[in-house]
Amino acid sequence: MDIFTSRPRRVRAAVGGTAIGALVLGALAVPALTSSASASRHHQPELGTRSVEVISQGGYRFRDLDKDGRLTPYEDWRLSPQRRAADLVSRLSLEQKAGLLVHGTLATTGTTYNAVTNTGFIADRHITTFITRLATEPAALAAQNNGVQEIAEAQPFGIPVVISTDPRNGFTTAAGQTVPRVGNTAFPDPIGMAAAGDPRLTRTYGDVVRREYRAVGIHEGLSPQADLATEPRWSRINGTFGSDPEDARKQVNAYVAGIQDGSDGLGAESVAAVVKHWVGYGAQVNGYDSHYYYGRYAKLDQRSLDRAIVPFRGAFDADVAGVMPTYSILKDLVYRGRPVEQVGAGFNTFLLQDLLRGKQGFDGVIVSDWAIANDCPAACKANEGPTFFGPWGVGTPWGMEDATKLQRFAKAFTAGIDQMGGSDEPQYVVQAVQQGLLSERRVDESARRVLEQKVRLGLFENPYVDPAEAAQVAGNDRFQAIGDAAQAKSLTLLTNRGRTLPASPRRVKKVYLSGIGAQAATDRGLQVVATPQEADLAIVGLSDPTGVGRDNHLDFRGTEADYQAFAAAAASGTPTVAVPNLVRPLVLTNVVDRAAAVVADYGVSDEVLLETIFGERSPGGRLPFELPASMAQVEAQRPDLSDDVRRPLFEVGHGLRYAHRHR
Repeated sequence: MDIFTSRPRRVRAAVGGTAIGALVLGALAVPALTSSASASRHHQPELGTRSVEVISQGGYRFRDLDKDGRLTPYEDWRLSPQRRAADLVSRLSLEQKAGLLVHGTLATTGTTYNAVTNTGFIADRHITTFITRLATEPAALAAQNNGVQEIAEAQPFGIPVVISTDPRNGFTTAAGQTVPRVGNTAFPDPIGMAAAGDPRLTRTYGDVVRREYRAVGIHEGLSPQADLATEPRWSRINGTFGSDPEDARKQVNAYVAGIQDGSDGLGAESVAAVVKHWVGYGAQVNGYDSHYYYGRYAKLDQRSLDRAIVPFRGAFDADVAGVMPTYSILKDLVYRGRPVEQVGAGFNTFLLQDLLRGKQGFDGVIVSDWAIANDCPAACKANEGPTFFGPWGVGTPWGMEDATKLQRFAKAFTAGIDQMGGSDEPQYVVQAVQQGLLSERRVDESARRVLEQKVRLGLFENPYVDPAEAAQVAGNDRFQAIGDAAQAKSLTLLTNRGRTLPASPRRVKKVYLSGIGAQAATDRGLQVVATPQEADLAIVGLSDPTGVGRDNHLDFRGTEADYQAFAAAAASGTPTVAVPNLVRPLVLTNVVDRAAAVVADYGVSDEVLLETIFGERSPGGRLPFELPASMAQVEAQRPDLSDDVRRPLFEVGHGLRYAHRHR
């Protein structure tokens, strides 16, 4: 289901009737020029090119990617993706195939790509899949991505680049996990979509993301997270769809269908979704993050692993393009009588071959999480944050710490991955084959999968985008209206003493704000005052109180600046609305006992928040996880079980509604 009307996606240009015509005037597109008889058999796709010539044959046009003046099978869009991919694989050298099997990172210089470095990646190392971490305005990003495709087009086989990204539409930014939002539509984090509880809205969210990505030349989203929010202290909960396996399954299914433009595989308008992290990442021991050596273990049993698989089935039912395995080692797991090897999932044959490809029937691309082949030296093992980046770079080879990089490559591809995430070192694939650690047949298998998806995405016909169109698509008013509605629908009213909310615009003229921008209030005609005593209403945002590294507590201990601002406001006698940001299930016991009202958010703009507080919108969310009453409860619960706290402060699904609204 596509809620938007279709729009032209390609730049059009007229082309003369010569058999071969060079198109060099920018990213030109070639419309169909076919006879009525042939048009009944095939639909001519629009072609985009910067340097290669266009071949005419049988009334159709094709890009001459190998530059030989003849129509080669992999250039023929009338053939099946499987046949085109197989033909191209048969023409590539081992080194060229190895380049398909790594997923690099586009080098940047400030707000642009480093063309010299990226040319080396593409021309010398034959890499054709990259993540972009560039955060710049949509038109500029589109132009930069076009430049990457121009480099790729000039190579001997003209293999287009797939450009991927971490999520870039939310409010939470974390290095190596999300990208700052620049120009894109603002949605709540996925956990907020779970709070909104509407898979149809989540599908629309995925569809908006798809259109914005494709407009700037991004073809793959390293999302959604199908992990379950079972361990409250875990730092990645904001990217999940909550604690309930079945609810998460529905949300994952809806998101994949939205971002891939349907549930029947990839097409020329799709963004390839990569569901992650297979499987069990949410059950981290003590909530520690497995980007770190001390957090390398997740703890599940057979039953909880089966529950952790349920959300992934939503992705499989939508024919998801990719899967990313977790860093984590599933500590001491015995599954149906079989001890599971104590290595991270990217090295684990049982998890990838037996469980994922065998039992679940997944036949798409498996891309490892980033840096599993890299070393983790002593300083890396001792690192406890605040970042997993260090002088050593990033290394997450859990269970394979003592192996060489070559051995890790061979182990991961033998276990079942198709691409080594975060790597620009395809030479290790070549060396593994040359030394008998990996068969070339296995390399061919992964190369075909990677190329087939490039074909299905339409990139062999036109990898280019229009920067002017990108500026019009990303974050447009229609999309942002959807994002704003999602933000309001996610807001969760936890308490509301004496019907404090919705606030009356007639009675509330002066507000005290902490953690909320003043501009949105003054735009509403409110007077922002310096102290809570002067105000008719105080509104205080509360961020996650966690410490660094292993200190991942969920409770406010009175030392946090935003909590001190809240406590002072509440003690002033002015009705105080607390707005905790629930990136994790926080302990709010010493918040609800002081606040006149508590409105939980999962990523919201100041404007939408104030519109909701003043009754122009209604808070529509329900908790996507339970909220514990104390850290003692958190420490007593199991990391692999959903909502297993005894007598929580708020049950999963809690959420109040307004008795009336102001209009």
